[in-house]
Amino acid sequence: MARKYSSKINKIRTFALSLIFVGFIIMYVGVFFRTNMWVMTIFMMLGMLSIIASTVVYFWIGMLSTKAVQVICPSCEKPTKILGRVDMCMYCKEPLTLDKDLEGKEFNEDYNRKKMKTES
Repeated sequence: MARKYSSKINKIRTFALSLIFVGFIIMYVGVFFRTNMWVMTIFMMLGMLSIIASTVVYFWIGMLSTKAVQVICPSCEKPTKILGRVDMCMYCKEPLTLDKDLEGKEFNEDYNRKKMKTES
């Protein structure tokens, strides 16, 4: 089974965007309970918490993105950022690494885990 990989930064941004949509859906469900003020308020607050969580995640990935190493992808020749030992190009999905020990090996996201670092 082929596994679809994407860059870590894009994964986290997609998660934050999904939190926004989930928050709006939760708040929209609350509209159906207009007759019960407490239930509607609870749904509105839960939706708002989801949107606030999204803001926190966006802020966090923005700070993390400033510390990421920027490289030029050898395939598409566009600048992209690498988080961890291995990552994918944001544009062409080319596996990238700055670790000389991992060059030529098959791409595996598990190389970023601490347990994998000590085994190699």
